[in-house]
Amino acid sequence: MATYEYKVVPAPAKGEKTRGVKGPEGRFAFAIERLMNEMAAEGWEYQRAETLPSEERSGLTSSQTVWRNLLVFRRPRGAETAEPPDTLEGRRLAAAPDLVEEDDETEAPGSAAPEAAPAMTPGEEAENDAAPMRLGAPITSDNGVEDTLSLDGPSSILADRAARLRQSSAAE
Repeated sequence: MATYEYKVVPAPAKGEKTRGVKGPEGRFAFAIERLMNEMAAEGWEYQRAETLPSEERSGLTSSQTVWRNLLVFRRPRGAETAEPPDTLEGRRLAAAPDLVEEDDETEAPGSAAPEAAPAMTPGEEAENDAAPMRLGAPITSDNGVEDTLSLDGPSSILADRAARLRQSSAAE
């Protein structure tokens, strides 16, 4: 007797726009069709749709029952398709293959990448927290405060506006 592994995914909540599909029913059907074709391409066979209750928090002390629509798929055990390794680097490569760093030889001449800041020890971080940040300086630690620049006075735009307001109020 064959053994199966099952996968349960949330059903689409709304339709997807695409060329040639009109109306909310057609868009919703397209969203279901696309999900089912993606799962089939990975070797999963559609079994059924389920609507199941889910207890969820509502506020601080109460909870409510929310009904969830789920799609159930199955495939024989051992029928796994080739997937990227389940490591952080594998997930990054699968999510954004166009962002993979290339060799230095392929860079355009004269386009040097900015150098990373040297790593700091915790003692050095504490010393540097008191130092003011420069614009464009690499961020080496987060002290929880946004960068603020010292202002000697109002900006030229504000000074011009204040002058115009004084002129208009003096004219009245």
